[in-house]
Amino acid sequence: MANITIFDHPLIKHKITLLRDKSTGTKDFRTLIEEIAMLMGYEALRDLPLEEIEVETPICTTKAPVVSGKKLAVVPILRAGLGMVSGILALVPSAKVGHIGMYRDEVTHIPHEYYCKLPDNIGDRTIIVLDPMLATGGSAVDAINLIKERGGKHIKFMSIIAAPEGLKALSEAHPDVEIYCGNLDEKLNDDCYIVPGLGDAGDRIFGTK
Repeated sequence: MANITIFDHPLIKHKITLLRDKSTGTKDFRTLIEEIAMLMGYEALRDLPLEEIEVETPICTTKAPVVSGKKLAVVPILRAGLGMVSGILALVPSAKVGHIGMYRDEVTHIPHEYYCKLPDNIGDRTIIVLDPMLATGGSAVDAINLIKERGGKHIKFMSIIAAPEGLKALSEAHPDVEIYCGNLDEKLNDDCYIVPGLGDAGDRIFGTK
């Protein structure tokens, strides 16, 4: 589909393999998540609008490009999405950060919202929604619904790995949202975990069980 990008960059693939390894510890896992987010963000942000300003170099005065308009809004889906934020902020330190809290019912697997705080003037911003795992797609769909209800328009979604079921659900629910994934995995299992996946990203980022 036109709104989906699956990355084939060797560095992204290499780092995702390290993420999958169950022997990768919390510190290294966290660092890898940040690095992958930065690599993906570099490509996802290539269409940020530019304008020219006048600057004085040590040699002369010239016109040079800067990002124009309102700055970026980064919106992680709690809690695993937090692990990707620093990777994007390394590219755009001036970005504003919002948060959307979602939890999944362990029986029905249906996501429920418990928190939503977005930067001001959200309708004027380019918004990147972050979640390392796109499994059923329910949390991503609902999070983007919340953003649109509050006026968000130009929205991108980034996940490190995705299941075909989640990718289909998100792209069909929000065909106007650009979706960026580090890898498309095989499927969901009966517990709605991505196969082969990498386990629970939140637990592995924060060292919890």
